Amino acid sequence: MIEERFDAIVVGAGMAGNAAALTMAKRGMKVLQLERGEYSGSKNVQAAMLDADILEQLTPDFREDAPLERRLVEQRFWLMDSRSHIGLRYRFNHSNDERPNRYIVIRALFDKWFSGKVREAGATVLYQTTVTELAQNRRGRVIGVRTDRQDGIIHADVVVLAEGFNGLLGTRAGWRERPTPDQVALQVKEMHLLPRETIEARFNLNRDEGVVIEAAGSISRGMTGMGFIYANRECISVGIGCLLSDLQRTGETPYGLLNRFKRHPSVVSLINGSELKEYSAHLIPKRGYNTIPQLYGKGWVVVGDAAELNNTSHRGHLNVAMISGRIAAEAIFRVKSRGGRSTSNSFSLYKKMLHESYEDLKKYKDMPALMHTQPDNFLLTHPQLVSKAILNFARVGGRPKAGEEKPDSKPVGDVWSWTGLFGDGFRLPRAWR
Repeated sequence: MIEERFDAIVVGAGMAGNAAALTMAKRGMKVLQLERGEYSGSKNVQAAMLDADILEQLTPDFREDAPLERRLVEQRFWLMDSRSHIGLRYRFNHSNDERPNRYIVIRALFDKWFSGKVREAGATVLYQTTVTELAQNRRGRVIGVRTDRQDGIIHADVVVLAEGFNGLLGTRAGWRERPTPDQVALQVKEMHLLPRETIEARFNLNRDEGVVIEAAGSISRGMTGMGFIYANRECISVGIGCLLSDLQRTGETPYGLLNRFKRHPSVVSLINGSELKEYSAHLIPKRGYNTIPQLYGKGWVVVGDAAELNNTSHRGHLNVAMISGRIAAEAIFRVKSRGGRSTSNSFSLYKKMLHESYEDLKKYKDMPALMHTQPDNFLLTHPQLVSKAILNFARVGGRPKAGEEKPDSKPVGDVWSWTGLFGDGFRLPRAWR
């Protein structure tokens, strides 16, 4: 039995949990971190985009030994119909600097390294340990946790819930509601092995350069969702995600969507001849800024995906998670250094600091409602209209072959479709403001 008392217990060793534990340990606090996996990142095979300036605030010398796949030099955006895509590229010139700003990482490797930094800072980290219950006193204040590893309570002044979106502790305690199917996306992904030289040739990359492709259109079959492709060092990550409510409504299967995405001519040329290494699925909160649940209470705070802190317009949710973990830790340290008790009012500082930092969450707060209202417009009709217009513009004489312009679902090209395109074009920047 662990008899000692801790300043803080962090439940979870993902990006938010590691950021919180590392920040508090570096401040000299006595920290215990509990992770139910075999090691940090053992349940996560996804690739992700990492902002260097956010990680530098936690460990400035990370470039010396962090498992960084590639420096991100380019993002590509594809608007797809059933056989073609319209592409937009953005090249990050600052990624060619001596200290690049953005990187691609594989979470299983990066989280394990990140957890090592937590241990180096002096925190106690226990893996394969599941927190079964939050311990509370008679006044309802959290005083520690119970685990499957021992009897009794492990005591702490504050508990940081970094248990991820699937975590049950906050839900069982009544601090957040179970999400409905229209508030969560299911993302499925695969890792495809290819020689490094082949990846660089197919994506037109130099030795340490990386690219991320984000795709929307007919690949989601009219549902709210997006596909993605990451060019890693010696593998390619391919995946797609859609709202659970849309999957229920249409009867589509996640693996069916992913297989269809991989068979698209634009994707086949990138992964042809690869060896499938891993397949995984992951739930992602999609409620956004307007529906962030309760963030703190008597003796507890919640961070990262467990707090549903997710920027619905960007694929940088690990950066958001790190920010929330760091800010929560800084708020906890300030309360402790002032000699204050871990009351509900004292942790209001965390919420205040968090809201000051999350300008992007506020900026894009209306995007979920816009995309969920008429996804078939944005993801089926409009891509077909734009593709048809460009095809007709690029064609030099002749007529299209029979069936060449057959749409993926309803007919397009009439006046109502074009009116809808202009109408959605007007609503999009209003939601983006």
